[in-house]
Amino acid sequence: MLFVRYENWKSYLKYYPITTILFVANIVMYLILVFNGGASDHITIIRFGALTNVEGMNEWWRYVTSLFLHGGFSHLLFNDFAILVFCPPLERLLGAWRYALLYLLSGVIGNILSVAHYNRLGETLLTLGASGAVYGVYGAYLYIALLQRNLMDESSRKTIYALLAIGIIFSFASGEQIKINWMAHLGGLVGGFFVYGLMARILKKRYGRS
Repeated sequence: MLFVRYENWKSYLKYYPITTILFVANIVMYLILVFNGGASDHITIIRFGALTNVEGMNEWWRYVTSLFLHGGFSHLLFNDFAILVFCPPLERLLGAWRYALLYLLSGVIGNILSVAHYNRLGETLLTLGASGAVYGVYGAYLYIALLQRNLMDESSRKTIYALLAIGIIFSFASGEQIKINWMAHLGGLVGGFFVYGLMARILKKRYGRS
């Protein structure tokens, strides 16, 4: 089972440096928001990098910085738990920097599609959170489960399918009280699937020539 963690904290830091950095960065940015007005304050979250489609405030860097901000403790807990448990095997498989690239690209793709979707609807978007990037990791695992079955055991495949099923239901069935940017989830998932697929093809060609 890929997603059962047996490492002690020293081994975890050694084997999964990027995952550790992402985990800690989310906590640090959450605390910064808390001590500067809180995540419920729109001015605060925009100031610290939340993504919006409001004209004049849609700077390119927000597509990245918004991935490290969260709208509350439960939001942070959900995403950081997913990072802590589900991301390490992908970091070991891809290597630290390819994994970091996939994580960030997936989140950015999710954000780009979110902005495009809300612009098409003519609605204002204000979004933050690592969910798009986390779903990018799930997208990479979906590629592995479907097209590289030798790299994943049956229990892990069932876990990925269950995670995606629950995620889809939760994304679309949430009420008005829970604002979920389902387009960021979907965009991140699709982005992770194709970014991983491209990386897998490049690595296959590289190793095939050696």
